[in-house]
Amino acid sequence: MPKIVHCIRHGQSTFNAHFAETGEDPMHFDAPLTELGLRQVTERAQELRRHPYELVITTPLTRAIQTTLGLFGDHPAAPPIHVECLHREHLASSCDVGRAPAQLMRDFPHLSFEHLAEVWWHHEGEMDPRGFVCEPGHIFEGRVNEFRRWLVERPERMIAVVGHGTFFGQLTGQYLGNCEVAVLEL
Repeated sequence: MPKIVHCIRHGQSTFNAHFAETGEDPMHFDAPLTELGLRQVTERAQELRRHPYELVITTPLTRAIQTTLGLFGDHPAAPPIHVECLHREHLASSCDVGRAPAQLMRDFPHLSFEHLAEVWWHHEGEMDPRGFVCEPGHIFEGRVNEFRRWLVERPERMIAVVGHGTFFGQLTGQYLGNCEVAVLEL
């Protein structure tokens, strides 16, 4: 029996809304969802209720956590939610810079962040003029492959993964819109 993974991109973030209008990075670090993003999550949640997920995996970026809680907070299967930084977004914009686990715990006290490093996003290398370090392509590609292997090794057969557009594009070959779902069979 194949392992089924639903890759779900987060709802619209403040970064997404600003970038769509201007084409410029608005410097929204760890951007949260917009009102539209919250509505997208509510609409998608109804469709996902019919799937018997055994595990939900989310990145520690706020927009993904908000999406995860909106989609699965009252899911009938009550799948456990695991926070994992391996499938975080490719760090190329301000919204992809995360926050320390202690800050995340204050905002989302019912989730576990203790296993994360203090700085769990890419931070090695030269800082760009915007004030953060962009992730080189080869490191990003290696991380995508590592996450795929990590998923394969998981015992669960039905998994929901909430994450990000560029990462899922590399993982599935399909670029997802906000709150869109791609099915990956492993």
